[in-house]
Amino acid sequence: MPRFKPYDYNQLLMVPVSLEDQLVPGTLEYAIHHLLEERVDTTIFHDKYQNEDTGRTAYDPKMLLKVVLLGYSRGMMSSRKLERACKENVVFMALSCGQKPDHSTLAAFISGMGEDRVVSLFTQVLMVCEQEDLLGGTHFSMDGLKLPSNASKEWSGTHKDLLKKKVKLEEKLKEAVREHREEDQSGGDRDAHRQSVRIKRLGKSADRIEKFLQDTPPKQGRQGKEIQSNVTDNQSAKMVSSHGVVQGYNANAMVDDKHQIVVAAVAFGEGDDGVNVAPMLEATKKNLTAVMDDPEPLKGRIVSADTSYYSKINLEACEEEQVDAYIPDRMFRQRDPRFSDAKRHRRSVDKNKQRYASKKKWFKPEDFHLDEASGKLICPAGQGLYRNGRFKKDGYEAVSYRAPAGACPGCALHSKCLRNPKGKFRQVRLFDGKPTGSLTEAMKQKIDTPEGRRIYGRRLANVEPVFGNIRAQKRLDRFTLRGEKKVNVQWTLYCMLHNIEKIGKYGVGWN
Repeated sequence: MPRFKPYDYNQLLMVPVSLEDQLVPGTLEYAIHHLLEERVDTTIFHDKYQNEDTGRTAYDPKMLLKVVLLGYSRGMMSSRKLERACKENVVFMALSCGQKPDHSTLAAFISGMGEDRVVSLFTQVLMVCEQEDLLGGTHFSMDGLKLPSNASKEWSGTHKDLLKKKVKLEEKLKEAVREHREEDQSGGDRDAHRQSVRIKRLGKSADRIEKFLQDTPPKQGRQGKEIQSNVTDNQSAKMVSSHGVVQGYNANAMVDDKHQIVVAAVAFGEGDDGVNVAPMLEATKKNLTAVMDDPEPLKGRIVSADTSYYSKINLEACEEEQVDAYIPDRMFRQRDPRFSDAKRHRRSVDKNKQRYASKKKWFKPEDFHLDEASGKLICPAGQGLYRNGRFKKDGYEAVSYRAPAGACPGCALHSKCLRNPKGKFRQVRLFDGKPTGSLTEAMKQKIDTPEGRRIYGRRLANVEPVFGNIRAQKRLDRFTLRGEKKVNVQWTLYCMLHNIEKIGKYGVGWN
């Protein structure tokens, strides 16, 4: 028989632990501790406390902030998990100096932190980045991450949709009450408690929608039309993400290219990136002005963003701030000669799986030719289309031609000319060359140059790793707070945590 050393779990061990020894230089917890103790002013939280003369002593907000940041770095967003970590994890014990704040204290601290205080902390950390020479200040890249919020998309809809939902809930409530009464009268043994809970839940849901409709006006979109509201968090919105449609927020970040430092972080309650450049530039300018000795930190600097930000509104914002913008349109890769043979490398797809593919071809504008003598546009069937005015949009000018009444319905080429089988006439617009004075066209020409493609190509390596770190390594897969201001607090904390990690890695004397 082999002999083993005996062991017994029913015993206590007195283990001496030096809290300071647990904070090893080169680790993230050391960077968080050293930064908040020596380089960041946390007295901005003191106005929340009024216990100078009476009342119980409070937990130091500096210590609570350390615990929250370390928890976020490890994917712990739950205040109960943070409470448990402070009791069981030696690193959390070291940062909290053995104190054990409960989950309600931690939750209240995070939700009541305040947007202004967090922005002040973020700016101070950004100033440390500047002092450690981690900011380049020449090329900034912007991108966004659409994340679910603490709200269900099932509670979204226009006021008309929500009213229908309320009526259906009331119908289900009446049916549940009727079934419950019939069960009582018949003396059945059905679970009365479960029925009672279901009735209360349906009644509470219907009352909740009714109160929301009474207290909240319809939500208006940028086009002046009503868009979907949300009963749980009305400042969030439905948006399309890489993981499907989510009810959440569009978290944007502006990143410096030298060491991928986040210089501005803003979460928007709408999924359209086509209007986000102006507020992002404003936030970036405000933060950099406070950090750098430059009243115009963005003037002449390069700002790059992906195709979702390509819009006239965003380009106008870039022109107003006098930045050197590189924001391509969605078709820019099709014009890139480097991708001219891309189709050659695509694998063939089973024809049965091509849901939207079609081999049918219709006549294009180039299949029509202009008769100089008559001034008419001649279609492939020989019919002359007469001039029907001019068309202008976004700097482009075109002449519009239209077939005369009765010419198209009986034409033998009708099926190849009009996509709609019931179409009565064909209309063609011929554009007059390139537009003049158009910001969108100027951006296309700028991106299509070799230098433009080279500069824009740096965006991917600049901003994408930041979102990969925050989402994959820090495990931010949803926001746990509600309301745009509180979500902004959480998003700014994560971006600040990313910057602290960079300081700990690249700062002099931090590792």
